[in-house]
Amino acid sequence: MAKGTLRGTDSGEPDRSTSVQSDSKADSRLDSRPDTQSAAASSCSSVMPEVSPASVSSASVSSLEEQGEGRRVILTDVGHSFDRTGEDMLFRHLTMTLLPKHVYALTGPSGSGKSTLLSIIAGWVEPVTGMVERVDCGRVCWVLQNPHGVARRTALDHVALPFIARGERRRDAETHAMALLEAFGLDELAAKPFRDLSGGEAQRLMLARGVASHAGLLLVDEPTAQLDLNTAATVNEHLHNLSMSGAIVVVATHDPRTRDACTDLIDLRDWQSEEVHHDAAAA
Repeated sequence: MAKGTLRGTDSGEPDRSTSVQSDSKADSRLDSRPDTQSAAASSCSSVMPEVSPASVSSASVSSLEEQGEGRRVILTDVGHSFDRTGEDMLFRHLTMTLLPKHVYALTGPSGSGKSTLLSIIAGWVEPVTGMVERVDCGRVCWVLQNPHGVARRTALDHVALPFIARGERRRDAETHAMALLEAFGLDELAAKPFRDLSGGEAQRLMLARGVASHAGLLLVDEPTAQLDLNTAATVNEHLHNLSMSGAIVVVATHDPRTRDACTDLIDLRDWQSEEVHHDAAAA
C-alpha cells in the first residue's frame, strides 16, 4: 500500500511545532509584577454544522477571500492504520479543508484515531494513504491534556512570555497578555501564581497561552478530560476564543459539551467504512 504524503507550503522545511508548556529558564526574563486591572469576560454563541463526508470537501474559496486569509489545511483521501497490511484502518478516505477562525471538534470512540489524526494534521505523522497540505500555517501549537506551568509564576507571566519571546517590551507584552486573560475569563486572576489556580483555571490559562503563541494551527487534545463537569463548563465557555487570532483550531474530545462549544464537527465514525468513499464520490 502506497504511503500518504505530507506537504507544507510555508517553506522548504517542516513547520516549527511547539507544545504549550512553560520554560523556567525563559520565564526568568519576566517581571512578575502584573497589572491587575479587571474587565468583563467576553462570550458568544455559535451554531455547529456537522462536517459530513458529502459536504466537507466543498469549503469554498470565496470564504477564504472574505476572511482575507489563504491559511488552510487540505486533507485529501487520508487514511491511517498501525497494521502494516493496511487491513485494519482507523479511518479512511478523509477529505476536507480546514479553515481559519473555525474551531473543529474532532470526535469518535476511544481508539478511533483522534490523537493520531491531530498528529497527521500537524505533520508529525505520515498518513498511510492520501495527502495533507498545510498552506501558510506557520507554527503548530499543541495544547496538552494536563496543564503544565511554573508554580510561582503568575497567570500574567505565562501568557506574556510568548510575546516577550517575539521581542516585545514587557509592558506591551503584558498589555496583550491581559487582553487574552480577559478573553478567557482570567483577568481577575492575573496576579495569581500558577500553583494556586484550579484545574479549570489552569487549563484556560494554557488555552490563552496557545493563542499567545500566534500559531497558525492550534491543536487541543481532550481539554476537559481531567476535569469535573462544573470545571469543564468553565473551559467550554471560552473555546470559541481559541480562533480569535485567525488560527485553525482542532479540538479532540469525548465530551459532548466540548463538542457543542465548537463551531464545526468532524466525527471519525463517518470515515471508518469503505462506503464513505463511494458516498462522497456520488455527491
